[in-house]
Amino acid sequence: MTTRDTVTVFYDERMLAHKPDTDAAFLPGRMDKRIRQILTGLGVPWKYPEHPGRLIAIKALLDAEPIDGLSFKAGRAATRDELGRVHTTSYLEHMVSLRGKNAWLDVDTTAVSTGSIEAALVAAGSAIEAVSTVVRGETGSAFALVRPPGHHAEPVRARGFCLFNNVAVAAAHAQAELGCERVMIVDWDAHHGNGTQDIFWADPDVLFIDLHRSAPFYPGSGRLEDTGAGLGEGTTVNIPMPAGAGDTAYIRAFTDIVTPAAAWFKPDLILVSAGFDPHWYDLALNVSYEGFAAMAGILRDLSQQHCDGRLVFVLEGGYNLDSLSHGVHAVLQVLAGGEPPEPGVCGVAEVKAAAAFHRDAFQPPEPDSDDAQD
Repeated sequence: MTTRDTVTVFYDERMLAHKPDTDAAFLPGRMDKRIRQILTGLGVPWKYPEHPGRLIAIKALLDAEPIDGLSFKAGRAATRDELGRVHTTSYLEHMVSLRGKNAWLDVDTTAVSTGSIEAALVAAGSAIEAVSTVVRGETGSAFALVRPPGHHAEPVRARGFCLFNNVAVAAAHAQAELGCERVMIVDWDAHHGNGTQDIFWADPDVLFIDLHRSAPFYPGSGRLEDTGAGLGEGTTVNIPMPAGAGDTAYIRAFTDIVTPAAAWFKPDLILVSAGFDPHWYDLALNVSYEGFAAMAGILRDLSQQHCDGRLVFVLEGGYNLDSLSHGVHAVLQVLAGGEPPEPGVCGVAEVKAAAAFHRDAFQPPEPDSDDAQD
């Protein structure tokens, strides 16, 4: 067994092989024609936002600014049976048939390149391995640095740059193979995890909590009133946020909603769909690095209270390389035992520093000694 502050980071270079190029020749057909019309209509050059540089930037920062307690491990490819717990057979057969090809998959401009299917299999398998190492007690917590992301992928459809639903595959594996009866998934990506919601919509043993920018922001789902169905009614919790929401709102949501929900549900495992596009550099919301760290600290405490510290993060979105890499770094510092910084209201610290800098300019000059004697 290991100490709680050890963290295993899953990073596998095979996931870099997923690199759709919008200038490449894709499979001919109506989908390709429709996508070309969309891209032409933008009026500006468009490159695929979900690119290998995302993982490269994260790994580069972790190498440049190492964190004590972190170790790196390669992932593995998920099996057909493991994927089949959340995706249909027909969908998986279609995806396998695209190995070695360039193809558009839907009008969300989700695409695959020649190495994408292998990368997606390793992404899902890495999420599984992250869960397995934590549940077996081989590490205190884990972070699966994976791409393509997964939370938009539905049982029968790739969507929103996502091919397989990595966090859902990992949750289903924990239930089927690792003895975790109740799994809690917290999704803090700026975009609603429509695929994860769809997969566990009627499942009473998966508590899905999603904080996201509210509709009509992509994908337009995740209404407050969407709470699940059947036996799963009440185990889907959506927290739509306005565009200006930042640290204060997010920490309030964690305090007033996530924390009591965890106490009620009593999870055996906590999974986090960790997207870093709520940072203001991605122009969606206003969460800071301190905010991400504070949320990670709350989840770390909840996992220790309810499930013996079983906590796994799985990377989702985040497309500005600076905020993505520094956001991941801030979270990993907390998982490795660091104390989460106290988030402040954005700009207050800068105003205080500016006030100190300018203060002397507004003060009357001190009289010199001769003037004082006169």
